[in-house]
Amino acid sequence: MTLPDRFGPHTSGLACGAAPPPIGVPLSRRGWLASAAAAALAAWSAPAAAQFRVEVTGVGVQQIPFAVAPFRVPAGMPQDVAAIVAADLVRSGQLRQLAGGPLGLDEVSRPDLGPWRSQGADALITGSVRTLADGRFDVRFRLWDVVRGTDLGGLSYPVGSADLRLAAHRIADYVYEKLTGERGVFSTRIAYVSKNGDRHQLWVADADGENAQPALTSREPIISPAWSPSGAQLAYVSFESLKPVIYAHDIATGRRRLLASFRGSNSAPAWSPDGRRLYATLTLAGSSQIYALDLEGGPPQRITQTGGIDTEPAFAPDGKAVFFVSDRGGSPQIYRMTPDGREVTRVTFEGNYNVSPAVSPDGRHLAFVSRLGDAYRLRLMDLASGAVTSLTDTHADESPSFAPNGRLIMYATRVQGRESLMTTTLDGRIKTRLAATGSVREPDWGPLLT
Repeated sequence: MTLPDRFGPHTSGLACGAAPPPIGVPLSRRGWLASAAAAALAAWSAPAAAQFRVEVTGVGVQQIPFAVAPFRVPAGMPQDVAAIVAADLVRSGQLRQLAGGPLGLDEVSRPDLGPWRSQGADALITGSVRTLADGRFDVRFRLWDVVRGTDLGGLSYPVGSADLRLAAHRIADYVYEKLTGERGVFSTRIAYVSKNGDRHQLWVADADGENAQPALTSREPIISPAWSPSGAQLAYVSFESLKPVIYAHDIATGRRRLLASFRGSNSAPAWSPDGRRLYATLTLAGSSQIYALDLEGGPPQRITQTGGIDTEPAFAPDGKAVFFVSDRGGSPQIYRMTPDGREVTRVTFEGNYNVSPAVSPDGRHLAFVSRLGDAYRLRLMDLASGAVTSLTDTHADESPSFAPNGRLIMYATRVQGRESLMTTTLDGRIKTRLAATGSVREPDWGPLLT
């Protein structure tokens, strides 16, 4: 299936201002199984096309207070743009919403900022949506610094009705960057997989879980989606050949190509930061080992050289290190190696089950899943000091993935018996539950799009 491309803004004169279980093919990142007979996958149930309800819990230590004045909109608007903008900003964990204030303001109004200043707002967002002659909508906004009384600029997005949510996400990105100095991630995309009966689906959705589009539907399991550095492709593992093989799926065209279908198992794909190679776990030598695949062709190059199981490679953002999981010490632990596999250092030491490494975009943190008693929980390591923090109190966490600005971690878990996608801030204080009516797993957060 072809999925819509992202779009850019139009300024329109608005811009101004400035005993662990056995390990093998990772059918679930939470519990690895040595057989392709996916017992974990077979346990999935519930409707497939997951619909999300966003729930935000927790309180941050320091949050920027902001307000969104009700946008001027035509009757019958299919999306509440202002509400989507506010929800995005709150979900970041770094901003706190105050009451919206009076009606009648839009992006060309010169508001009296006194009332918002008196209630403690640092920023105010105003805007409007107009219907264009060709049936599209012109979404406009302006951002005000309430404390200084200055105009921080605004933009215009002419879009069709299907892209109203995307326009709202772009507004949130703009506001977030102006207020925090860091790029927003609200217009990025996520990938995840679902199962309903014998139907398995790979989904691409907005970062808030909405606007989900099926990229692939199969009668056989689909696991381990991994975004390419450009965001143009998804690598994933398919069981259509009755064994795990790796494909790359082009998001824009829906075309796919086979990347790895070697003898035995092909699993756990990970793109190199330059997008030229893919590391994967193959069983060419009998046991699961990590190999490098040149995407221009050629035979796989073996990277790890043990008789045990080495799997789940994850590149550091600078490409100078690869984190992976190995049982070479007797239990699944996370190790770090140079890309050629010659220099290997153990990273995790607490407990006897640490898997699913994910490195933050700035290279400072490692997210992973630990087995603590009978629970699988998301943890975070400061790579400089080695200090480890538990971020959750749930019992079935899996597949951590950093937001491309490094401020949030998305993961899958079960809450009140339901499988859900969650995000958490790096201190674990603020969590967002993308509560699904369907069975969802293995999220991967896509890159920033230029």
